[in-house]
Parts: sequence; C-alpha cells; structure tokens
Amino acid sequence: MHYIDRLPATADHTSIITEHKRKQAWVNQEKKGFLRYRTPCQALAQWKAHNCDFSADTVSIGTGDEISSREKILIRENLKAFMPWRKGPFSVFGNDIDAEWRSNLKWNQLREELPELENKIIADVGCNNGYYMFRMAARKPRFVLGLEPSVQHYYCFKALNAMAGCSNLDIDLLGVEHLKYFVECFDVVFLMGIIYHRPSPVDTLRDILTSLQPGGTMILETQAIPGKTPVALFPDGTYAKVPGTYFVPTASCLINWVRKAGFKNIKLFASHAMTPDIQRRTEWMIYESLSDYLDPADPTRTVEGYPAPLRVFLKAEK
Repeated sequence: MHYIDRLPATADHTSIITEHKRKQAWVNQEKKGFLRYRTPCQALAQWKAHNCDFSADTVSIGTGDEISSREKILIRENLKAFMPWRKGPFSVFGNDIDAEWRSNLKWNQLREELPELENKIIADVGCNNGYYMFRMAARKPRFVLGLEPSVQHYYCFKALNAMAGCSNLDIDLLGVEHLKYFVECFDVVFLMGIIYHRPSPVDTLRDILTSLQPGGTMILETQAIPGKTPVALFPDGTYAKVPGTYFVPTASCLINWVRKAGFKNIKLFASHAMTPDIQRRTEWMIYESLSDYLDPADPTRTVEGYPAPLRVFLKAEK
C-alpha cells in the first residue's frame, strides 16, 4: 500500500494498515469470484501506454498504433471481463468503451465548481473503475485515493492504471465507513452516488468531515426526489429497482443533513432529472438500465410508484 506514506501524521495508520491487510487477505484468495477479475487484470498489466489523455470526455489510455491488431483483440477480450462497465467513456489502445453512464456529462457539471486540485490530496469514495480519478489526474493532484469495496471495480481500476502508469493514483478495498481512520487527511473528498445507500447519512457526512483537512471541500452528488419540503423518501424494498437504497432526500433535506453534520459554505449548484441519454444500456452494459427502472406509462415515477430520481450536486467546506 504505497499510499500510506502520503498520509499525514493525523491519520490512524495502524487501523488503516490493519484494514488493508484484512482486505488483501480476502481478495487474494484462489476462488472463482476473485480470479474472474484478477486474471484479466494481470493479463492487461503487460501493456504499458505511451500516450494517455485524461483531459477530454473520453479517458484515453494508449492508442491503437502502439500495438498490433492481435494485441488489440486480446486487450478487448480482457476488458470485456469487467462487464458491466458502469462509468466511462474510455478508449484503451483503440478499444472504445461506451459505459452505461456518460460520466463525462457529470464531470462537465462539476468542473466549474471544483476547488483547486493541483498538488492536493483527494479521496474519491466509491470510485468505481476510476473514471473520475483519471479526470482529476489531468489537474495534477499530489495524490488521489479511491475507496472501492467492489472486487470487480477494484480490479478494473488496477488494470486500467497498470496500463496508464499514474503513480499519483491508487485504490484500496475500503468503504466510506473507513474514513474515520483518515483524520484530516484530504483537501477534497468526492462522494458521488453513495449517500442514498447509507443507513445513517448524517453519520457518513460526519466521517467525511473528520477526514477533511481544515478548510477542505466535499463534492457531493446524489439521487434526490422533487419537492421543496426538507424530507426524504425511505423506500420499501427497492427504489428504481436498486436494492440497498435507504434515504432519498429532497435538495433542501440534503442541505440540512450537510449543515447538521458540521459543514459550512454549502452550495447546491446543479439539479436535473435523470434521462436515458445519461444512463442507458450499451454494448458494454447489456443489462437493465434507467428506461427499465421508470414506469413506461409515466416516466415521472419509478416502476415501484415513487417519484423518479433527480441528480443533485452540492459542495461544502469544513
């Protein structure tokens, strides 16, 4: 875990190392569930990109003219092992990956509101395959740590970065619940698409506050429901067919959570309805997507009859 030496003395190094070792012992088991992602990750790591571009909508790692046509096919076959691809787009040695989410659209909404990232220490909580981490890398941060408990996404990022060779990006199999060990470590924490999966959202926000350096910034993006009243939906079973959804707030409810967690200078800077041009089925994500989650007779409702989700964007400071 190369990142441990990048953390300040305020971090609980002992607990972080203990959790890291426990997770590594788990993920390094010789079991099918781990090998299905570890094997393609190790296969892809043999290719090293000479040209990368993280500044455009598509994260580009390598170009087609760096490899043979046979190698391009092998790379594509191994990339397919990480399906479904949720975040993107990527281009890997000329293999274009059209992911379920057009994550570039979210990044474009964020970028004008981002604090300075150059030479900063950043956490991306629930980083998935690292699309946003690579976009951050274009802004020359000192270091970005992705926290991602999913084995699939963990190995996908490991594979991508093995080819990209970004020494200031790293990932660990940790979750938002481990932020309490990273005391005053980060200048910026990104929490995107996570908080509605937490049974105690205010406690989660307090853990983020703990992990931020004084004056640090949280960038938060989440599902929300329409309305001006500060309330949250607590769905029975699934919400838009997604299990593990706890509280889906209105924007004003979200602001109240953030304020009561101890943040200041709170700014809600964007809000929009979800549409199929943002999230949809593709060649690289062949399962159900947004259009399957909404009532076909009334797209303002989910299939369960709840208000259809908005996406809201907020930033706040410690």
